[in-house]
Amino acid sequence: MSRSQLVAEHLPLLRRYARALTGSQGSGDAYVGAMLEALIQDPSVLDERYGARAGLFRLFTQIWNSVALNDDAEVTTLPMPPERRLSNITPLPRQAFLLLSLEGFPEEEVAFVLDVDVAETRRLADAAGRELAAEIATDVLIIEDETFIAMDLESLVKNLGHNVIGVARTHADAVALAKNKKPGLILADIQLADGSSGLDAVNELLRTFEVPVVFITAYPERFLTGERPEPAFLISKPFQPAMVSAVVSQALFFQRNSRNRMPKPAA
Repeated sequence: MSRSQLVAEHLPLLRRYARALTGSQGSGDAYVGAMLEALIQDPSVLDERYGARAGLFRLFTQIWNSVALNDDAEVTTLPMPPERRLSNITPLPRQAFLLLSLEGFPEEEVAFVLDVDVAETRRLADAAGRELAAEIATDVLIIEDETFIAMDLESLVKNLGHNVIGVARTHADAVALAKNKKPGLILADIQLADGSSGLDAVNELLRTFEVPVVFITAYPERFLTGERPEPAFLISKPFQPAMVSAVVSQALFFQRNSRNRMPKPAA
C-alpha cells in the first residue's frame, strides 16, 4: 500500500479525534491540514515504529502541541462560559484520555504518540478522568430505535452521573421529548429503523435551542468526508463503554452554554 493510501485509510478517524480534541470541525480540520502539509514537505517526519496509524497520530500531536491554530479567528473553538473553557482540562491528560478511550490505542502506543513513557500515560489518563468526572451532570435524551443498544446507553450515562429523560425511537418522538424536557445532552443514532433520521431530528431541535450532541452510527465513514458540515462527536457501532464515556465527557466540556439557551426573539 502506498504512503498516500495509508494516510487516506486513517484520515477519517484522525479527523474525528481532532474535532473531539478541539471541539469544532473547523479547528480540528485545520490541525489535520497542517499535519498533512508537514508530511508532504518532508515524508520522513512520519515515524512508523508502531505502524502508520500511530505515526500519523504522533505527527498530528506534534503539530497540535506546537502550532497555535486555535488563536486564529477563523478556527477558534466553540465559545464557552468561564467554568467550561478548554484551559480547565489540561491538554496532555485530555489527549491521553481520548487516545485510550475514543481511539482505542494500547498504552504503549499512546506513550509513543505523546512521546512519554507508559507510567506517565497512566498518570495523564487518571488526571483527565478526575477532571472530567468533576463536570456537572445533565439531563440526557437518547435517540435510538434498537432496544438493547438503548438500554446499554441508558445504563452507561446513568453510571456517569447523568439523568436520562427519555428514549426516543423515531424522529417525531425525539422532537416531542426534547421540546417538553429540554435535554442538556443528546445521544442520537443517525439512521432509525422506521426510515426516519436522528440527524434530521437533531437539526430540527437545534433550530430552537442549543445542546451538545453525540451521534452514533454503524457507518462513520459516511459522515467523515470533509465535503459538508459534520458531527463533531461521533461514535462508531459497535461501541465500547469507555468510548461513550470519553465522547460524552468531551461533548459536555465543549458545549457552548452550561444550560440550554433559547434563541433571542427577532427585533
